[in-house]
Amino acid sequence: MNQMNVHSAEIVISAVSPAQYPDTQLPEIALAGRSNVGKSSFINTLINRKNLARTSSKPGKTQTLNFYLIENALHFVDVPGYGYAKVSKTEREKWGKMIETYLASREQLRAVVSLVDLRHKPSEEDIQMYQFLKYYDIPVIVVATKADKIPRGKWNKHESIVKKALDFDNNDDFILFSSETKMGKEEAWAAIEQRLFAE
Repeated sequence: MNQMNVHSAEIVISAVSPAQYPDTQLPEIALAGRSNVGKSSFINTLINRKNLARTSSKPGKTQTLNFYLIENALHFVDVPGYGYAKVSKTEREKWGKMIETYLASREQLRAVVSLVDLRHKPSEEDIQMYQFLKYYDIPVIVVATKADKIPRGKWNKHESIVKKALDFDNNDDFILFSSETKMGKEEAWAAIEQRLFAE
């Protein structure tokens, strides 16, 4: 199966609790990141769609775990964007628990694509997410988005700022990505496929 050419992708369910997760043994790849990091654009780029994952005009609007069935072979799980200020503390705690429950207990989860914005030093939440994944020993693929917004000559500098802030583990994948230029798309698929079929 050549993942690069995705012909079928559909959203199957939006879940808030384990009882609603799809009842299949298909492997899952979760995608996590700040509300405005370009998560929907990343998903759409990977699956060659303009708008399967809807980019919301209001960041922080995704409040459920959205399961996308890809090629009837795996699920992408879009995790609510974090770090959005206009959400009450109780709402945030609720999401936090929901995300934590999914990440820590889902057997079908093979890896998490953790999206960060290459232009900025990772936020407190980015760092917490990465540390959480490391704590639970969940494979992480760090995708640094919006690379096209930075001159090529500065990529290395920005990459090292991000890695240093995250206390990055070199066993994890680190991919520079741009949904504008499609840079990093094949590397992202390669990293995902490697995790899908890792025993």
